[in-house]
Amino acid sequence: MKEKVVLIGAGGHAKVIIDILNQNGNYEIIGCLDKSYREKGKILGCDVIGDDSMIPKLYSRGIKKAFVALGDNKLRHRISKNLISRGFSLVNAISEKSYIARSVRLGSGIAVMAGAVINPDTIIGDNVIINTNASIDHDCNIGESCHIAPGANLSGNVSIGAGTFLGTGCKIRDKINIGEWSVVGVGSAVVGDIPSHSLAYGVPARVKN
Repeated sequence: MKEKVVLIGAGGHAKVIIDILNQNGNYEIIGCLDKSYREKGKILGCDVIGDDSMIPKLYSRGIKKAFVALGDNKLRHRISKNLISRGFSLVNAISEKSYIARSVRLGSGIAVMAGAVINPDTIIGDNVIINTNASIDHDCNIGESCHIAPGANLSGNVSIGAGTFLGTGCKIRDKINIGEWSVVGVGSAVVGDIPSHSLAYGVPARVKN
């Protein structure tokens, strides 16, 4: 019997998560929660059943597993912590068309999309998104609630702090450290360390704030 799971979010990112979970076949999605539930109705055949106020009711009905299907790092981080404090466990949504080396250590609430590659001895924190065709090489450390956008490439021994967003198609040189809650712009080439709470972009990437 499939375990039941509720999704938080009903936007574009949620569509990808629904598709992954349905293809994997391990969970029954009982519905999505979204603040715009009255307008959305259904998403990929899944009912949008209410907003976050339903979380306690669902738990009391025996729904103990959840996935936060939100692309916004800060919002995903906050809601995930709230769910865990209420007793929920967060499932992973990992596409069967991704590659994850056996020695990779995964947290919970993680999304790994089709075409993504995660190579040996890398650590992926809780609530991380590894998006379509992104690659993370050996011995990297990705902090919780990061988003590695489509087509981003990380060389070996890269460390990314919690909550950081790496934009589509950016390239990170080996042995680079990027601090927490930073943003690296689309198509950037990172060849030097980036401090926390920074906005960096360009080729080579430079801190702009």
